[in-house]
This record gives sequence, C-alpha cells and structure tokens, in this order.
Amino acid sequence: MQLREGVADSMEPMRKGLIALFVVAVVAVAVGLVAPPVYKLLSSNGLQTASIAEGSGEPATVGVDGHWKIVSGEGKNRTQAGYTFDEVLPGQRKSTSGRGEGVTGGLVVNDGKLTEGDITVDVESIGSDIEKRDINVRRHILQTDDYPEATFEITEPVDLSGLPDDGTVDTVTLTGDLTMHGHTNPVTADLSVLRTGDHVIVEGKLPVVREDFGLQSPQFVASQIAAEGTIDLLLVFAQK
Repeated sequence: MQLREGVADSMEPMRKGLIALFVVAVVAVAVGLVAPPVYKLLSSNGLQTASIAEGSGEPATVGVDGHWKIVSGEGKNRTQAGYTFDEVLPGQRKSTSGRGEGVTGGLVVNDGKLTEGDITVDVESIGSDIEKRDINVRRHILQTDDYPEATFEITEPVDLSGLPDDGTVDTVTLTGDLTMHGHTNPVTADLSVLRTGDHVIVEGKLPVVREDFGLQSPQFVASQIAAEGTIDLLLVFAQK
C-alpha cells in the first residue's frame, strides 16, 4: 500500500507537467490562429484611392467647354472613389482607407466656366484589404443598406478658362453640397485638374466631419474612428 502511494506521489509532478504542456500548446495554437488577422487589422492601412499618375499628362486635344461624363479611364488613371479616416488606437493613430470604382456623374462647362456638376458614389462598392473591416464600415458606420450612395453637387460656378492645355496639372477650388448617410452639408475643397488628350482628370479629397453626417464610431478591436476624414476622388471625364 505504501508502495502504491509512493508511485502515485511520484507521478503527480509528471501529470502536472503534462497538463501544463497541453495548456501551453493550446494557447500557442490559439495565438497562431488569432494573432495574424488581428495584427493585420490593427496594422493595415487599407486601399488608398489613387492619385493622378505622374508623367501621364499629354497636350489637350479638345477644348474645355461642353458636357463631360465620368468614364472608367485607362492605365493608372482609372476612375475611383473612397474614404480615408484615422483609427485611434491605444498609444497611436493611423490612417485607414478603402476605395471602389462605382462612380457616375458629369460636368457642364460654358464659356470656360464650370456651371453644373454632380458625382454619385456607390458606397457599397468601396472596400479595403480586410473583409472584417469592410463589413464593420458598411454595417455600423456608413450603414449602406439604408444609404447606398453618396453624392456631391457643385453649387458655385468655377472659372476653368485658365487651366493649362499642355498636359500639366493645375488646382481649382470647388464648392458644393455633399450628401451622405442621409445628411447634406456644404463642402469646399481644392482639387487637382489635368487636361490630357481628350480627357479631363480630377483628383482630390472632400473633407468630412463625422458628426455632421451622423456617422457613429463603433469599436474596431480597441480602436475608434477620428472625428474627421475625407472622401477621396480620382475622376476621369470625357466629352459626351
């Protein structure tokens, strides 16, 4: 009897060691499965809307007057729109972006002045490089089931007569009404404009104050959304 008790006592440390080893193994597997996607969610900056491709300008072959519509574009200059906002993490702040190609609209230019213009963005088409983030943005921030589109309509005429026709980029200031998430607010932004061949390419960011558009800030793995962000645009226009 004493022998059995001695054997049992000697086996106890081994049993505890095996249990501890099993727990460590389970934790290691869990960390291996969970840590990579969490790290990617915390560290990834998403997909930024492109800028006008450097060196892509050519001399303009058509005048600026006329009716212009958004087209898909080609090469590196392709129509797209998206968002950029800052995620506020413990001890740091990083920018996060998404983009999509669901953009329509047009412009009217008479006697060198932009008199009409509207842009519609299919918000549901915007995505980043992380599906979990996209689902959260669509469901809890932009609420795309209820508000699938965002629009921008120019409200003040703009003089475009001075835009260069030699394939170089210039800057114009546009003022209009931005409608998103069921709210409309006036927005003014400086946009880069390139007349190249028979196209006009517009690039820029429309400022967005989150509270002005009723956008809430849910939790994203211990992060929150900053109060301000931008709607990012790269638009290619061709005459109708």
